Amino acid sequence: MSWLLNSSIGKKLIMSITGIALVLFLLFHAAMNVTAVFSADAYNTICSLLGANWYAVAGTIALGGLVAIHFIYALILTIQNRKARGHDAYAVSVRPKNVEWASQNMFVLGVIVIGFMVLHFSQFWYKMMFTELMGHHEVELGGKLVSPQDGAAFIQYYFSQAWVVVAYIVWYIALWFHLSHGFWSAIQTIGWNNLVWMNRWKVISQVVATLICLAFAFVTLYFYARHLFCPFA
Repeated sequence: MSWLLNSSIGKKLIMSITGIALVLFLLFHAAMNVTAVFSADAYNTICSLLGANWYAVAGTIALGGLVAIHFIYALILTIQNRKARGHDAYAVSVRPKNVEWASQNMFVLGVIVIGFMVLHFSQFWYKMMFTELMGHHEVELGGKLVSPQDGAAFIQYYFSQAWVVVAYIVWYIALWFHLSHGFWSAIQTIGWNNLVWMNRWKVISQVVATLICLAFAFVTLYFYARHLFCPFA
């Protein structure tokens, strides 16, 4: 068991497993958000099921743990790699052939993703689940009081603001690069690959990353466009 926590391979394996779990969550979250485009009532029903219920709280704690573990081990491996490279870490070098840009900037991309998660949590989780946990049944949103389970109201409010939309689009782009490399890299670390499947997993990774990020971007841009052209809808 100690090799899992202390060796580089073990740390990469932990990162891979937590990363795949987070990808599965993002697929669920993206599908959930798309629901808001077609039915506010259906989306709010999902929000009520994922409110301050014990299983939703437990899932949120588990999700936070996965993010923390994934980031901490990424930080540890990045520091170890820089120490191993010594002075070469600061040398100007040309990117090796066939090495993806994302693979050399995974940690930076991860920091961007984590940074925008703080914004996302402050706008949604803090005013929804956390508000319910504190025993409040209403929360102030744009000068009005709404239910913390009215997820559609939160989406409509925040995605009507240009700066929020731009910030989220930047987030989706960074997330795409992070996922498109990270997913197949995780599969490779776990060992679910061979000469035939390696290229297939790379394609699958790009497809999965594209589906997730396009779904998120579609919802964001849809509600922004609706605010511009149908402000009273």
